[in-house]
Amino acid sequence: MQRRKEEILDFLAEGVFTVDKNFVINYFNKASERITGFDPDEVKGRMCKQVFQSDLCTGKCPIAEALSSGRNLFDLKSRIKKKDGTFVNVKLNVGILKDEDQNPVGGVVTFRDLSYLLDNKYDNCEHFYGIVGNSRVMTNIFNLIQEIAYTDASVLITGETGTGKEMIANAIQATSKRKNEKYIKVNCAVLPPSLLASELFGHAKGAFTDAVKDRIGRFELADGGTIFLDEIAEMPIQMQAQLLRVIQEGTFERLGESITRKVDVRIIAATNVDIKEAIEAGKFREDLYYRLNVIPIEVPPLRERKEDIPFLVTHFLKKYDFVYKKEIVKIDKDALDILIAYHWPGNIRELENVIEYAVIRTKSEESITLCSLPEFIFDGKTTCGKKQSQSVSPARLLQLLEENHWNKSKVARLLGINRTTLWRWMKESNLT
Repeated sequence: MQRRKEEILDFLAEGVFTVDKNFVINYFNKASERITGFDPDEVKGRMCKQVFQSDLCTGKCPIAEALSSGRNLFDLKSRIKKKDGTFVNVKLNVGILKDEDQNPVGGVVTFRDLSYLLDNKYDNCEHFYGIVGNSRVMTNIFNLIQEIAYTDASVLITGETGTGKEMIANAIQATSKRKNEKYIKVNCAVLPPSLLASELFGHAKGAFTDAVKDRIGRFELADGGTIFLDEIAEMPIQMQAQLLRVIQEGTFERLGESITRKVDVRIIAATNVDIKEAIEAGKFREDLYYRLNVIPIEVPPLRERKEDIPFLVTHFLKKYDFVYKKEIVKIDKDALDILIAYHWPGNIRELENVIEYAVIRTKSEESITLCSLPEFIFDGKTTCGKKQSQSVSPARLLQLLEENHWNKSKVARLLGINRTTLWRWMKESNLT
């Protein structure tokens, strides 16, 4: 009977998982696996918030709320983290599991992927393992990632800050033959040299003052899998020789220890530094560069692939529409034109911040307008407020209101302003 119940749950299109009273996952159906990418064995025995990192987990946990109130919860909007590191928008229901004596023993969560329900003219944009892009250069990168899936060769990803190098690395790992093995990430820029060596290679007890016990390093931890070394150009020159040895021979020693250890690790590295200039300046080993650069991937800045901006805008609009529980489904053409014209020194990361800002400023059920955007995005051009105040007379405003049956939301969208600005204009024109 239990097997039959699980077969029925696996037949459902909705994801289903159950937790005990300690929020530890003990059942995970096929749809959950398909939506999230997680294998059931990877999540069973783990707390649900550690796996999914839902935005609801940072507030009032719906499972905890259901258990404490004794009531089931329905149609909660959220987003959960997938195995590849990206997030998917979901709508979920939470129920209470009870024993034979009707005592609560855990919770059951059902959820469905909502991303396909959002209607937008840019829905055909490419989503490659969380990477959004439809330009020729990004399509070529997607094709390359698929072509190298069978190999363990080192990859060096270069590009400006904010271009999405880590997401490229994630996609490489997710499509590789090591995709089910450990994936360890290290940012070489955030750790001081004295700690970086210990983090990468481990240390023996007594190797330095705070080494109170033996510690395994990231390379040893990643044995059989993949390690991503971000900001590789920040690695001290003396440590680069140790990394070169790992690549060439697969061997290393922990700090304070003479035992040679062997590992089998695929290396993906990334940097926003011009490596050739670093080599000329004596800050990066040329032999290490050639060992890392077996498969080079250069991620272009956003200003060089502006045809991707509409797709990225739509992607981030959907994301933050769910985060802030709004119903914003589009962006006005004038606002989109401004975004396309902007030079984006901060690349995709800056664009994401701008869209989040615009979503916060836009009321529910309205579109993103010029006035929703931060002023710096106009890049020296007149601001939206000045532009609109110079072009709309009280007579024209009255005409628009009458033509649209005094639908203020519609008139505001036509003018590229928000409802608050429209109301102020109406008051100034004695139209209230």
